[in-house]
Amino acid sequence: MSKATKRKHVVKEVEDLSIPTESQSIVRIIESRGNNLHEVIDPAGDQYLVSMPTKFRRNIWVKRGDFVLIEPIPEGDKVKAEIVKILTREHQKWYRAQNCWPKEFDEITNSSQRTIKNDAKEEDSEEDDLFVNTNRLNSNRIDNVSKTSSDESDSS
Repeated sequence: MSKATKRKHVVKEVEDLSIPTESQSIVRIIESRGNNLHEVIDPAGDQYLVSMPTKFRRNIWVKRGDFVLIEPIPEGDKVKAEIVKILTREHQKWYRAQNCWPKEFDEITNSSQRTIKNDAKEEDSEEDDLFVNTNRLNSNRIDNVSKTSSDESDSS
């Protein structure tokens, strides 16, 4: 199977909307640990490692704060589960409508969105869905820093 065909099948599988089974659970990614291992937190507050299966590697990326659907691995000591599906915003909306979404994650998501909105000072609802890169400084911060540094160099 070519890379393009494999990627097409993986993306099609990710877009599938289905209710999680009883053994599956929704967790939030805290940190990437390398070697396709990710540290996650479940709704109860437990933190553990999960593995990303081969079909997702180099096709779909996850970052800190993303939500995934996992299935436990019974023989796992350090790695407790494996990622079954990477959840998008459409999945989150659909799971909330189906009452499958953990309420603990709603509180976390709402508070983090409020802090991002306060930092960015954006009021448009269209811009709320845009990705905010937290690794970059805001342009307002850069302007303020450059003004203060130029003022300090002028005064000396």
